[in-house]
Amino acid sequence: MKRTDIILSVFIAGFVSLGLEMTASRLLGNIFGTSNLVWANIIGLILIYLSLGYFLGGRWADRSPYKATFYRILAWASFTAGLVPMVAAPVLRAAASAVETLDTAVMLGSFLSVLVLFSVPVTLLGCISPFAIRLAMTDTGQAGRISGRIYAVSTFGSILGTFLPVLWLIPSLGTARTFLSLSLVLMATALAGMAWTDRRLALKHLWMPIVLLVLAWAALGGPIKTTAGQIFEGESAYNYIQVVERNGTRYLLLNEGQGIHSMYTPGAEVATYGTWDYFLSAAFWNAAPYAPESIQRLGLVGLAAGTIAQQYTEVFGAIPIDGWEIDPGIVEVGREYFDMREPNLNVIVADGRWGLVHSPERYSVVGVDAYRLPYIPAHLTTREFFGEVRDHLTDEGVLVINVGRTPDDRRLVEAMASTIGSVFASVHVVDVPATFNTIVYGTVRPTSAANLLANLEALSRAGAHPLLLDTLTRTLANLQPTPAPGVVFTDDWSPIEQLTNAMAIRFILGGDLDSLR
Repeated sequence: MKRTDIILSVFIAGFVSLGLEMTASRLLGNIFGTSNLVWANIIGLILIYLSLGYFLGGRWADRSPYKATFYRILAWASFTAGLVPMVAAPVLRAAASAVETLDTAVMLGSFLSVLVLFSVPVTLLGCISPFAIRLAMTDTGQAGRISGRIYAVSTFGSILGTFLPVLWLIPSLGTARTFLSLSLVLMATALAGMAWTDRRLALKHLWMPIVLLVLAWAALGGPIKTTAGQIFEGESAYNYIQVVERNGTRYLLLNEGQGIHSMYTPGAEVATYGTWDYFLSAAFWNAAPYAPESIQRLGLVGLAAGTIAQQYTEVFGAIPIDGWEIDPGIVEVGREYFDMREPNLNVIVADGRWGLVHSPERYSVVGVDAYRLPYIPAHLTTREFFGEVRDHLTDEGVLVINVGRTPDDRRLVEAMASTIGSVFASVHVVDVPATFNTIVYGTVRPTSAANLLANLEALSRAGAHPLLLDTLTRTLANLQPTPAPGVVFTDDWSPIEQLTNAMAIRFILGGDLDSLR
């Protein structure tokens, strides 16, 4: 049992080190988003810090092979880890303002500054495993067995640190308090080890948890962001969620807050004059006369807070709608703040592709509104996915997706149109004015813009819903040439991250930032 305290400490250190990494992604993701670029920076720098810790820990252990030193390292690692969200708070508030105004220098500086804050605690945690091996080594003939056991225990702790923060701690406590909880667990381990080794040493370090708790009480009481008009903020297992209200209209914002994912004006018309309206045009690419009553069922991949579902219900009546949303936190916010309570809406908390594949239904329209630069799920961009959509559409069915672009870079639109065109008979491309969005339609049957015009004329004579008539008019006015066939994304090869990262970096570093304001 003489190595039990060392083994337990290694397990807790492994748990906390991965827990810090997962929580760091949310700390930064709340401001800078959760793109692959953000993840790559977090993982890459933390691996550098851990590597430095492995190197320093081995040398440190040889020079001072004592448990007292080992537990002091643990204590300082826990203390500095607990300081991270409190020290980072003012930096991140400045960064949040910079993201809203796209101040590139402040964004990058804040991002790197916060990452540097992790250097001390993560490097110290990297010292633990080599130090523990040195302490546990009493017989060089068992060196392999001991080192294997130490690294296995550390890895088991890391497995727990991968899942527990994401699935329970962050949604329950929030990001900052998750940092504090991880820190205090590690601190308790360090103090217990000190007390076992030298009770006076433990007493000398009791100030650490007291200082952390006092600082946390003083610094962590306010909101994560102070966005103008904010009426709700919260953290789910997937996202940092905000609801802001401006001039009587509510907007759903996620993570860094650059994209508006849903909007709702209580007591007003459902028109948004944004991307959502254009989903209403989908079925009317079919040959005229196409009656609104012909729309039998709608499927929505990326329901968010239900703007499209609300519009379809208003314009076409209580048609059945299946909406897939992976984040249950967003569903709760949609019901609470966006009146997402249509009796004809069947909300399914699941990944959109998985949910669609397992649906027994066939749809007149399938809408995909899960794209937002640079966060585009690769599995929703492929020929195989669009084939699955096609299999769940009726003979006159239509796919409609919202695709991001920048003013001078339409590569993503071209790739999506080409990929959809490999499955669907016709593809139509419509730019949404004053936005960085393009709507792409894929129709099961061969169709043309002439169909849309003929349907508009017929619906006008029939006195159709004003929003439908207005949307069809805007759709025709903003119709773009369909790109020539080109690259086709597949489940095996979909370099969507490479493409979107290049577009985002190019725009941020050299684009017209004033066009976003």
